[in-house]
Amino acid sequence: MLSESDRQVTQKLAPQLAEVEARFAAELRSDLPCVNDLVLHVERYRGKMLRPTLVLVSAMACRGDRPPDDAHRIVATVAEMVHMATLVHDDILDEADLRRRGATINHLVGNEAAVMLGDYLISHAYHLCSSIGRADIARRIAFATNTVCEGELYQLANRNNWELDEATYYEIIRRKTASLCGECCRVAAFLCDDDMTSAELGRTAEALYTYGEKLGIAFQIVDDMLDLTGDAATVGKTLGRDLDKGKLTLPLIHFLSRAEGATRAQTLDLLHRRAGAETDEAFRLASLERLRAALSDSGAVAYARTAAERLIAEAKAALADNLPPGAARATLDRMADAVLTRNF
Repeated sequence: MLSESDRQVTQKLAPQLAEVEARFAAELRSDLPCVNDLVLHVERYRGKMLRPTLVLVSAMACRGDRPPDDAHRIVATVAEMVHMATLVHDDILDEADLRRRGATINHLVGNEAAVMLGDYLISHAYHLCSSIGRADIARRIAFATNTVCEGELYQLANRNNWELDEATYYEIIRRKTASLCGECCRVAAFLCDDDMTSAELGRTAEALYTYGEKLGIAFQIVDDMLDLTGDAATVGKTLGRDLDKGKLTLPLIHFLSRAEGATRAQTLDLLHRRAGAETDEAFRLASLERLRAALSDSGAVAYARTAAERLIAEAKAALADNLPPGAARATLDRMADAVLTRNF
């Protein structure tokens, strides 16, 4: 049940998110029906709109719970476009067929069209971002997008690296997921520069970046756990794709760092075979179940969950130390907690 403060924020947030959705559609509208058909399909990827919500609620937290202004709504739309582009490109890299319980763009129309649609989303994101007339904000979002791409390239460079350590894993997900979440929160503060002194602005912006980055890392850890332990019908996308692509995530990294002898050798053999092109669906299902059991019995899944819980606590602490209490800050706390309970 929502608290009274959450209810207040939700009532203010609903029309803001509706405007973000409308602006998203209007910005991407083309005179070519084939383009509009693909844009309409990719809009079905939309979930809880985490990144736009981070922008808008962070803005409210900086403005004494007053609603965001139009620049915040534009940046929220830009963040959603950038995120959608990464999803389209991720599905190509992972050869995924399913997202949000529907076919991926690459499954529907092939990799070539999917690549161009991702590029179309990115180009429109910066076309729209330029309309706010703030080069500093545009550069921050561009830098975050560059960092996302670096994270993806770093992950690609470490495919089939069965010796991947936790430090490298955390750097990959910090770049590819958490950097954009952090910047969504930070730029919301910088767009409130009329509401705070310079010292307050700097302190608040960095606290919000810390919150968003730690939330984003925790979000990706939970997402990676769901790829191993979730239910496909609930998660709404193809499971086990990290295994298929030779991508180690936190539960497996922890498990392998402690496994010895025959257990480690058998697990590595299974991972090698799983990442091979010759595996069939029966082997995929059986190997996933074997890994699930091993990770659960060893405590590796619990270890990853504890790591996510620690990050969420640190994210909330950053807000508590630097933002005044209010309905919007309470909602940011609730959003952080919700990362740990998500199952899709």
